[in-house]
Amino acid sequence: METSSKKTIIVVGNGMTGFKFCQRFVETNMGEQFNLVVFGEEPRPAYDRVHLTSYYTGTPAEDLLLAPLNWYQDNKIELHTNKMVCNIDRNSKTVTCNKGETFKYDYLVLATGSSAFVPPMPGTELNGVFVYRTIEDLDAIKKYAVHAKQAIVIGGGLLGLEAAKALYDDGIHTTVVERAPRLMVRQLDDQGAKLLKTKLEALDIKILVDKITTGLKGSEQVKELAFNDDTSIPTDLVVISAGIKPRDELARNFGLEVGKMGGIVVDSKMKTSDESIFAIGECALSKGMIWGLVAPCYMMAEVAISQLQGGSEEFHGTDMSTKLKLIGTDVASFGDAFGSTENSKSIVIDNSAGGIYKKLVVSEDGQYLLGGILVGDAADYNMMLQAYKNKIKLPAAPESLLFSGAKSGGFKISMMDLPDEAVICSCENVSKGRLCSAIDEHGITSVSDLKKCTKAGTGCGGCTPVLDELLTASLKSKGIELKKVLCEHFNYTRQELFHLVKVEEIKTFNDLISKHGKGHGCEICKPAVASILANTWNEPIVKHDYIQDTNDRYLANIQKGGTYSVVPRIAGGEITPEKLSIIGEVAKKYKLYCKITGGQRIDLLGAKVNQLPEIWEDLINAGFESGHAYGKALRTVKSCVGSTWCRFGLQDSVGFAIELEERYKGFRAPHKLKSGVSGCIRECAEARSKDFGIIATEKGFNLYLCGNGGANPQHAVLFATDLDKETCIKYIDRFLMFYMKTAEPLSRTSKWLSTLEGGIEYLKEVIINDSLGIAQELEDHIRYMIETYKCEWREVVENPELRKRFKHFINSDEHDTELEFVEIRKQPAPQGWKK
Repeated sequence: METSSKKTIIVVGNGMTGFKFCQRFVETNMGEQFNLVVFGEEPRPAYDRVHLTSYYTGTPAEDLLLAPLNWYQDNKIELHTNKMVCNIDRNSKTVTCNKGETFKYDYLVLATGSSAFVPPMPGTELNGVFVYRTIEDLDAIKKYAVHAKQAIVIGGGLLGLEAAKALYDDGIHTTVVERAPRLMVRQLDDQGAKLLKTKLEALDIKILVDKITTGLKGSEQVKELAFNDDTSIPTDLVVISAGIKPRDELARNFGLEVGKMGGIVVDSKMKTSDESIFAIGECALSKGMIWGLVAPCYMMAEVAISQLQGGSEEFHGTDMSTKLKLIGTDVASFGDAFGSTENSKSIVIDNSAGGIYKKLVVSEDGQYLLGGILVGDAADYNMMLQAYKNKIKLPAAPESLLFSGAKSGGFKISMMDLPDEAVICSCENVSKGRLCSAIDEHGITSVSDLKKCTKAGTGCGGCTPVLDELLTASLKSKGIELKKVLCEHFNYTRQELFHLVKVEEIKTFNDLISKHGKGHGCEICKPAVASILANTWNEPIVKHDYIQDTNDRYLANIQKGGTYSVVPRIAGGEITPEKLSIIGEVAKKYKLYCKITGGQRIDLLGAKVNQLPEIWEDLINAGFESGHAYGKALRTVKSCVGSTWCRFGLQDSVGFAIELEERYKGFRAPHKLKSGVSGCIRECAEARSKDFGIIATEKGFNLYLCGNGGANPQHAVLFATDLDKETCIKYIDRFLMFYMKTAEPLSRTSKWLSTLEGGIEYLKEVIINDSLGIAQELEDHIRYMIETYKCEWREVVENPELRKRFKHFINSDEHDTELEFVEIRKQPAPQGWKK
């Protein structure tokens, strides 16, 4: 240890909170006053435990490091990894580690964090039983999971569901067991948790709530999980994620005050019962509780740094709001989510059919937002959080916040209107004022640079959309237009990536990110790039399955119970009696549930993943092909019977609908697309609620663009009138390609149009008058896609290597025998559909 007149601070613990202390130590130049010595039990420096699951799915451990080893050396921090402090002598002010070395301190900071709570029950020592806490834990699970077919996660909180996702991604049949009556009991109410449970069960993750585990059974390896109601379930692997317990053993063993239920007691200055010892993070008991989120733990580190510098900063608790994506489902909770404030009122939308639950808690007079819960759609979480935190007055009808992304109610918070003290990033405690100053002082023009400069968005990452919005607004106020890059892994727009892929003939995501990106990608760029590759080279999306969602991976929609639906294309809704009979025969053969869809097709539900190629093969042999019901692609072109049968029909709507659907089948886009052709103004095909809709007139066809149904319905806008068929198709060709190349990922056409500078008039100039001079390029590209179209189902059926991927277990050819069906209205349905 360096000898000098400086005082010495020893930090015990090099987790995320311990690292935050080190980072603030460096940023505040405390090295001029103190030597800093840090001990960490793990073999590597501090890493991002929030995104630990990404390591399980392939992110290298070094990419999770909060700083490399040389960062500590460069900043003269003495870091000891793989060493455990096991003794504190408070009289001599020394600590001793497990290697027998003794170190002297002037101030001691305990940042020992927490460990996984393992309930006291028999069997936890068996092989195949793990906790989910460190990189080494995940290594052990990954190695053992190769031989597992059935896994159980004990605990339905945030970390438990993360563990379930990791096992699910490995293709293991997973069950989550929660002793409370609902999932995420601290964040969600009964209805929100019920919807989340339904969504997870639809992915074939079994959820058991109100179940108390009494023990694990097996000789050497775990084989069974037993409950207090004398029932049990078989398993090959168990992950215990039943909460955390503070690592307070050092404090407890050496005379510091600890709480009855654990945790090192600290005051608002983060001082323990010993004036020379601080405790921060998940080991500290402050205000009677353990604060188990990144933001409050980081704030504790800030307070300790302030106190050591003679400052006055104190910790008085913080907001526990959180937003995350759990296995593809948005979940958010903020403020007084449960409505415990006296005389508060709740406004609720419970759209279980649409997979959305929203609850807002408002003040008695309805003027202020006090908290809320969002499941299935958390797009407006950041706006609502700012309204809550900054006490912004709500519109006269606060329920408008719950509809149409809070945009139809006239309530929209401008980031520039927020007060400078408004906290944008809770994890790093970064205010709007600090962000704006950084933008001005350093000439920042990208979100990634803003993150580097301020550390905002580097914790949980939930505030990234707000950073983007704030940066855009700040630059716009200076007359600077911000380049909308795809995500932090690519410094290019979606349109620019299209050009790079085409010009350089790039065929894989790995090639694109290695040449023009950084890192390993994310849930934003991976599906977007898969779509770009599929559109550019018109290859089946299944060739890019490793960067796709489950639906595109298996060319079918995953449904309740873990089964899949099969939707063959029935262009325009027209079908012959022979083909109708074939669908019935296939449904009988594979015992599938039949349903006529809203898009005039027949949905066959209940197929197991291993059955999909067999079902497709039977349908293909009868002349059917993929209906692309699983993809961000053209789904249907709905039609009325038109002039063929209807006495009011002005044009052949059925024939035109079939022609359009055959032309654009397989067309992939930023979002799913739907169309309709109505034979007259009576609008039986509902064309004005479609992304592109056509209504027949006496002179030809009126073309409507950018409408949609769904959770946020929008009417399409009249684009052109009395068009002949050829001109109508030409305009649709150009429109679709322009949208596909310029829209943000997951933007419906209505949202895209609303953000398009100049709106519908600008779109007319581009599409009709070719103001950008790109009409020929757009037409050539779509012609190429039409000419090279291949049915994705057929590609799998005829390719043995692709066909091999369609099995239930990643490490076995056995079929899933757990699925149970019941009869409902004389058809088979998954167990649980008894309604």
